[in-house]
Amino acid sequence: MNLKINHLQHIGLPIVDIEISQLFYERLGFQNVMHSTFKHQGSEGQVSMMKREKIIIELYQMPEPELSSVRNRKDGHIDHIAFDVDDIDETFETLKKEGFLIIEESPVYLGFWEKGCKYFNISGPDGERLEFCQIL
Repeated sequence: MNLKINHLQHIGLPIVDIEISQLFYERLGFQNVMHSTFKHQGSEGQVSMMKREKIIIELYQMPEPELSSVRNRKDGHIDHIAFDVDDIDETFETLKKEGFLIIEESPVYLGFWEKGCKYFNISGPDGERLEFCQIL
């Protein structure tokens, strides 16, 4: 198959409180570049596109009663989103000082790629896992 895919367009995350999630991603340097509403089974949900450089994350809040099911989903969630960084140790210290919930005690080395990589994860307001990774 000769399918031309240019790049990742965006990642959609179901969230519980759009305002809390927007503030969380703004703290990571994302900007809200689009906010709208949508209809779902006669009710109104909200969506925001959060952008940082070439990365776009779509935050969408389902209307009630679907809202409560977001946290209880067993499938359909993305396991994690990984951001490439130039200096993993500096990134770790910056996020630690800013009070983000870091899952690992320090960056973890993996023997991936030619020279390995180091990573750590933070937890978002709805339990999403955001990985920061440096390929060495």
